[in-house]
Amino acid sequence: MTVLHVKVGEPLAESLARAGRAMQALQRGEATVAYHGVGFDEMAQMLAVFTPQRWALIAALRAAGPVTVAELARRLNRDYKNVHGDVAALAQWRAVQRTDDGRVFVPWSEIVVDLKLPEAVAA
Repeated sequence: MTVLHVKVGEPLAESLARAGRAMQALQRGEATVAYHGVGFDEMAQMLAVFTPQRWALIAALRAAGPVTVAELARRLNRDYKNVHGDVAALAQWRAVQRTDDGRVFVPWSEIVVDLKLPEAVAA
């Protein structure tokens, strides 16, 4: 199972610690599980990338398998230019990828969104 972790509000120290633990395990010769993740400082940033229409695009693409952007636009009943822009944005954040022949697909079995709440202020 390949999972894309979308993290919102994860402190940089936590991300670096995770990478450090993986590197130490590799140096000890231990097998590690690949971690695929992207991070956002704030929820608004994540929601600007992962809009409701783009989640629908991800779902349609996951159901269809690799297709051209034109075919995806047809399946979604949306304008090609808008779907092309959505695919480009999602590709920048690793949610979709392209095959060698240019078709797009979702390489993940799951996309997990994790939101860290701000620290509570003491009462």
